Amino acid sequence: MNTTTYKNPRWWNREYDSAWERTKEAFKRDWDQTRHDVGGDEPDTNQSAKDTIKQAAGKEAIPPRGYATYEDLEPAYRFGFGARSQYGDDYPEWDDELEDQLRQDWKMTDPERAWEDDRIAVRYGWDYDPD
Repeated sequence: MNTTTYKNPRWWNREYDSAWERTKEAFKRDWDQTRHDVGGDEPDTNQSAKDTIKQAAGKEAIPPRGYATYEDLEPAYRFGFGARSQYGDDYPEWDDELEDQLRQDWKMTDPERAWEDDRIAVRYGWDYDPD
């Protein structure tokens, strides 16, 4: 059971919750796979399949990788995903006007999280197409 509590923008509704829950696992797998595939500056954790199995079973600690986890970024992904449902008809493409609106919504939703830190994850949520 998911016990995470989210701060929602004023336009968020139960329909968006339902759609997000249906999409979340596919989104997470996609995100994890993308990080793996692109490599970039991601540190090498020197992890084998045996390590993964031990970590999944709770027999070995998961080493930190120096990057935000999916769980850290999920509120921003979720916000972007819902924003697409809310604003997509008015803004078929991401532009400066949309970004200004989302920045305002984000600040009102969670003033402790900086837009600049979460902007890319919000955009990824906006652009994500589960089909």
